[in-house]
Amino acid sequence: MDTNQKLPPGFSTPTALPDGDKQGEWQQQNRSWWESNPMRYDWGGKIPAVEFSREFYEEIDRRFFFDSSRYMPPRERPFDEIIPFESLNKMDVLEIGVGNGSHAQLLAPHCQSYTGIDLTEYAVKSTSKRFEAFGLKGTIRQMDAEKLDFPDGSFDFIWTWGVIHHSANTGQILAEMNRVLRPGGTATIMVYHRSFLYHYITTGLFRGILQGGFFKGRTLHELEQLHTDGAIARFYTPNEWAELVQSRGFEVERTLIKGQKSEVFLLPASKFKDALMNLTPNALCRFITNTCRQGSFLISTIRKP
Repeated sequence: MDTNQKLPPGFSTPTALPDGDKQGEWQQQNRSWWESNPMRYDWGGKIPAVEFSREFYEEIDRRFFFDSSRYMPPRERPFDEIIPFESLNKMDVLEIGVGNGSHAQLLAPHCQSYTGIDLTEYAVKSTSKRFEAFGLKGTIRQMDAEKLDFPDGSFDFIWTWGVIHHSANTGQILAEMNRVLRPGGTATIMVYHRSFLYHYITTGLFRGILQGGFFKGRTLHELEQLHTDGAIARFYTPNEWAELVQSRGFEVERTLIKGQKSEVFLLPASKFKDALMNLTPNALCRFITNTCRQGSFLISTIRKP
């Protein structure tokens, strides 16, 4: 996050929701941030390919799936631990938040029908260009997930990765997801996890005390927001997330905690940190982030009764 950017008014706790008259303002700030900062995995180096070319998307995928393989090793294809590839051919699938289309390209060839939506014009353009470049079939639309423009019971499966915790009202999206899912339909969702490691050690001890954030008048919540993506980024405990999901009519079937390898090393980005990460076995880092549940990804599969 840009350290000069102000948090939305009233966003004062890790799971705060807006007052009714502030929801539109929060969502506009959210949309503006993502239009200006699309997720292209280029923070470690510019992508050496023409934007919207096949090579552009292949490099995005290489970076994204290399990173994900460290915390979730694939059996046959990326994310197959949590995407039900074997049954997608009978499913109408909705993805909320397509970004640059990495997950869209995983899902679309395997499902009965694929629809992807995003709040931003850039993401819709980029994912549409990806579908053209690779000959993929599906529908990509610009849409606010808090106001889904689909009839009740339109989908069997919803996928959304690292998206709905950024929206103005995450609970409203969950209610809309429940509406457009068919009875028995499921959704797999990743939101940010408020772990002891990230919340108290990385943010509180390292950034608040050792880097002096608290002495500059920042709260723990403000420091957490200043070092993550989005104008809004909610962090949930598993119990908080389950309570919110259940309040919107879902049953929680499965909850996993995972996290990026970089989270284990309390160092700023540098060649030294990269070297240290390369020397450390992925399995050891997964023990900390996944087994000890200290990662920043809270992944759940939920079902509409």
